[in-house]
Amino acid sequence: MEKQKLPEFMALYNAWEQLSKGPKAELRRVGRPDELIEVPAFYRLFSGRATQEWEKLAYQRLIFCLPCIKHTDDNVGLGKALAKGKGVSEKRLFQVIRSDAPNDMIQLRRILQMVEPSANWPNTAKLLWYWSERSKRDLLEDYFINQPK
Repeated sequence: MEKQKLPEFMALYNAWEQLSKGPKAELRRVGRPDELIEVPAFYRLFSGRATQEWEKLAYQRLIFCLPCIKHTDDNVGLGKALAKGKGVSEKRLFQVIRSDAPNDMIQLRRILQMVEPSANWPNTAKLLWYWSERSKRDLLEDYFINQPK
């Protein structure tokens, strides 16, 4: 079976970086992933990148979280970045893990807004691209493995 080719996640991040302040602010103000369809800046980033419905939803998750994550070239996963961050409590992370869509993404984004983590964007984007119960568990494991002693 042929392995599925992932999108070029850094191209999306670079497109985000190229946006002016106004469109970036529009994307930051969105409160729910489904509100993105009402924001012109979403289409500047999304346009032509997906054909299938599941891909469109995956891009929606990426673009919903993108304004809250800073890219680093270091091999820092999102869980590790949250563990090193401004005191993300276990309770907040478990809220994400136990929630269903779209509340899981809303809860995750609230944490990201609070912490403003620096994580490796391609690794983080892959986690969000395949967002599922397994991805949530991977996030939680990465968080706990990297807890300060």
